[in-house]
Amino acid sequence: MKYLLDTHVLLWYLFEDEKLSKKATEILTRLDIDIYVSAVSFWEISVKFNSGKLNLNKLVPEDLPERCISYGFKTLPISIKESASFYNLSNLYHRDPFDRMLIWQSIMNNLVLITSDGNMPPYKSDGLKLLW
Repeated sequence: MKYLLDTHVLLWYLFEDEKLSKKATEILTRLDIDIYVSAVSFWEISVKFNSGKLNLNKLVPEDLPERCISYGFKTLPISIKESASFYNLSNLYHRDPFDRMLIWQSIMNNLVLITSDGNMPPYKSDGLKLLW
């Protein structure tokens, strides 16, 4: 199974791992599982950092991709196919554009989204697989 981290799960893993569920911690520490971090998450982190809504403990957003790679995570760019087909995610259960693209990337790439966001479960009807 392959997994995609929601942005808050990534931040918890990096800075507040006590907030992670036991199941998420088990998966994130296994070396035999593919864990992806989307370019969407790095973009969201950068936006929130710039607005002063996010503290990265003396790091800057540019430090995070390399840190993720050092933990064995893979990065996932936003593809043209994902961007062009995004309109197919018709259900508007979640208004956050970053989260909606993470949902769509999860569906398009057959990834399980690791999240604690309560707005995500309705997207199971669109094919979203969730873990929390």
